[in-house]
Amino acid sequence: MPSNIDEIIKALAHPVRRDMLQWLKAPEQHFGEQEYPFEIGVCAGKFAPRTGLSQSTVSAHLAILQRAGLVSCKKVGQWSFFKRNEAQIQAFIDQLGAQL
Repeated sequence: MPSNIDEIIKALAHPVRRDMLQWLKAPEQHFGEQEYPFEIGVCAGKFAPRTGLSQSTVSAHLAILQRAGLVSCKKVGQWSFFKRNEAQIQAFIDQLGAQL
């Protein structure tokens, strides 16, 4: 897990990435049904219609969140599923609270 607070802040600087994290908090409320259970994550293809962005732009946003450690990715066949990394998010919140 990255512990670079600046990297996480940069990842959170874009409103679409913050929205993605919020949607992943309760995926069953924000995404339609998918073939696999939401416990493994949300299929990357579900984000494009929700954001109105191209799949390549969505993939770039998800990659930034993943590099910052805020989401994890699981490959199932040809699909990638993303879910929040709650431990990293909490560690960031704790670290930010301790520094401010």
